[in-house]
Amino acid sequence: MPVITFLDGTKCTYEENVSFIQVLKDYKPDLISSCVGGLVNHDTVIHINTILNHDVCISVICNKDVYAMNLIRVTCGHLLGYAVKQLWPDIQLVQFTLTKNGFFYDFDTQKNFSKIELQTIENKMKELSLLKYDIKFKMFSIQDAKKYFFDQPYKINIIQNSIKEDNKNITVYFHNDHPDIFLNLTQASNISFCTYFKVEKCSGIYWNKDKKQKVLQRIYVISWPNSELYNSYFSQISSLKKRDHRILAKKLDLYHMQDDVPGMVFWHSKGWSIFKELQNFIRLKLTDNEYEEVKTPIIINKKMWEKSGHWENYNTSMFTTFSEKKEYCIKPMSCPAHIQIFNHGLKSYKDLPIRMSEFGHCHRNEYSGSLHGLLRVREFTQDDGHIFCSKNQIRKEIEKCIIMILDIYRIFGFKKIDIKLATRPIKRIGDEQTWDQAEQDLLFVLKKNKLSFELKSGEGAFYGPKIELVLEDSLRRSWQCGTIQLDFYLPKLLNAVYINKDNKKENPILIHRAILGSIERFIGILIEEYNGIFPVWLAPIQVILISVAEEYYLYIHEIKKQLICVGIRTVIDTRAVSMKFKIREHVLAKVPYILVCGKKERLENKISIRTNTGIKINLLELKKFISHVTLEINTRSNINWEV
Repeated sequence: MPVITFLDGTKCTYEENVSFIQVLKDYKPDLISSCVGGLVNHDTVIHINTILNHDVCISVICNKDVYAMNLIRVTCGHLLGYAVKQLWPDIQLVQFTLTKNGFFYDFDTQKNFSKIELQTIENKMKELSLLKYDIKFKMFSIQDAKKYFFDQPYKINIIQNSIKEDNKNITVYFHNDHPDIFLNLTQASNISFCTYFKVEKCSGIYWNKDKKQKVLQRIYVISWPNSELYNSYFSQISSLKKRDHRILAKKLDLYHMQDDVPGMVFWHSKGWSIFKELQNFIRLKLTDNEYEEVKTPIIINKKMWEKSGHWENYNTSMFTTFSEKKEYCIKPMSCPAHIQIFNHGLKSYKDLPIRMSEFGHCHRNEYSGSLHGLLRVREFTQDDGHIFCSKNQIRKEIEKCIIMILDIYRIFGFKKIDIKLATRPIKRIGDEQTWDQAEQDLLFVLKKNKLSFELKSGEGAFYGPKIELVLEDSLRRSWQCGTIQLDFYLPKLLNAVYINKDNKKENPILIHRAILGSIERFIGILIEEYNGIFPVWLAPIQVILISVAEEYYLYIHEIKKQLICVGIRTVIDTRAVSMKFKIREHVLAKVPYILVCGKKERLENKISIRTNTGIKINLLELKKFISHVTLEINTRSNINWEV
């Protein structure tokens, strides 16, 4: 006799098992039309036809509830598969995956979906959603499910690889007569809730990320549960398009990329200036924190990567080459190479900690469909850092890393920085005592520094727990850049040892540390965060000099010498075009300072300035200008003008 309790306290008792929808019909019929799904005991999402066989507390999920998001997205994913099969019956459905803004579904087909075909798919989905059919499900045993999907090898593969218990039933959902499997995912009650979606794009991917396998077609769909979230998303996308770093970089002449060199950057002079400034800034911070900068080869024998374990776990993302019948890998990261430097010469406990840094020139064979300007590349420079220390030095070194990284992020103006602590995964190496101590060390440092953090249980690496630092930009997007990772494994694999106090060999603890991560990616983030208006210290050109007439050229050349002398990046514009045209062009180029010089300025030995924020100051002493700008550069901050 299940007793069903609603959130408002209403109780109803049934003589036998009853479906969720039947309870609504009996006691809350007015809620049925808005019911996307059900919530049991405050945390379990169910389909409305689910049978309730024991005492539970229930509530209705409507399309504005947080739980409606995935319900509707999973249903919309099934709808996509249904539409594709209606249009092209021979296409094989592969696998569905939820994303931050919707989902993607992979298909086995010889065709490459065109933009017109993607629109056709979207139109078919909308046509089907107007039928307002109910979503139904049926429970199958594993054997029966295999028989039912006998002509769909990818679905059988999902059943075999995802469900290990032979006696476990699986749920098959039906959109009219079209079945599909979404393991551990629930669908909405009716297709009419799938209204706010947009078929976005398609890309080619390898089945199981294995380049030896078939290339599948992955269709991405934007999906939201209601009009408010849908419209808000596309409003944000509109803002993002205006700030798209690829568009801004072209306008600002920072870099370009080519189809014949995918995922690799051709830095132009202005972009390279930003790159070098970031590199110099990080180098300065690392020097202050007693790091030794090193440089290691980018091509290393495959045997080292096999020994380190990278080849086994990472080989699909590594470029390889041959020379004299030997196979080499182009490095995707610098850690094994840094251990080679540590191993060169015997180390004592008195030498620890050893802090190594490198602007590592790395390559990763990212899928072509995932490449995205500077934000996802194949060739990149990583501000790689590795600290070799003893167990009793871990807490101090972790604390130093966190303080340094947070200090650097604040320089760039990021106000919200989320910290996440990722703990031991199910598959891991090492004993529990070591893991306990490692997690306690990270936890101690976070609490000591009164840093709030999110616990990501089970999401650490197999060789150690880690701290992730995630930036939130002005458009409320999250960017995981900083990482502090404990590693007890790699030093043992690559025979890194030091002599401890007892005169015995011991493996050091390795701390992997990244601040910006990929410098290329970080520049992409900054371009969009600043909307191309870089702070003075980062701006490729800090000052443009414009003469009102040719007779004042000598004066502006004298000013340029003084500015260059104190390290201010300065360019003279002597083109034979109007002054208004020059000013407008440099304002659009987002140059921080435009200096205009004419008769008055030369007579009084002064300058007139225009800033990229719209401030105008006439007849300012050059000495005062230099003092102000050098202070902005040296403090890496924007300082208001007193006008």
